[in-house]
Amino acid sequence: MKGTRPLDNAEIRNVSEAFGGVFAIRNRSLFMLGVSVGGRISELLALKVSDVWQNGKTVKDLLFDLSIVKGGEVSRAVPVNIDGRHAIENLIAWHKNLFGKISPIRPLFPSRKGRGLKAMTRIAAHDALKTAFGAAGLNGKLGTHSLRKSYAQRLYEQTNDIYAVQEMLGHKSVVTTQRYLGVNYASVRDASEAMSIHSESNIRGKTLSSVYEASDDELLIELLRRGYDVARLLEKKDTEQPFQPLNEEITSKFV
Repeated sequence: MKGTRPLDNAEIRNVSEAFGGVFAIRNRSLFMLGVSVGGRISELLALKVSDVWQNGKTVKDLLFDLSIVKGGEVSRAVPVNIDGRHAIENLIAWHKNLFGKISPIRPLFPSRKGRGLKAMTRIAAHDALKTAFGAAGLNGKLGTHSLRKSYAQRLYEQTNDIYAVQEMLGHKSVVTTQRYLGVNYASVRDASEAMSIHSESNIRGKTLSSVYEASDDELLIELLRRGYDVARLLEKKDTEQPFQPLNEEITSKFV
């Protein structure tokens, strides 16, 4: 979905705990695998059990085959991290409990209908995720594509390598990848909060606007924060007595 935003780690944890109902494991696994490997929703829903479960264990690298990738793009292999592997393990256990056995050719994310022989639809995936986003108390524009964007954003923040992100997403052009990478929402949220006149940092900053009301420790911390050469000022203090002239010099710069 165009314009959807990524989720940060805290939001991902909250959403993962927000799924309910008989198909909660399926839906949670779809979400967690999506944010862990960055597949498009169409690619994730096209997966079979054999794509992620081989020789009785989870794969460490997930192959998005040419037959399921979008628009003739090349196939790609993506590492599956521990979150993704746990999602697969839970999903396979759910398959065995629901269907009685593990069928390699069964859709990894089966539909509620047709004895699990068909994959869930994109509409069903969108509805399941939308419900979980709401239950987790999230807002903003969110959808199935938020999973892929979350993967891209977090991978870029870990690697600072846009070309690695491009390859993992399967983009033909790095320009497309650049459009995926917005600002770091968590950092912007913290910065925005710090700008508030009611934030602790700004309230504390107000009390230090007058150095006469601050303790020596608070004054030194404030000087360091503002980029003053504290060593030079302390040296001046030792050579010029009393301390009052130094306070006057600093006060004139603070106000």
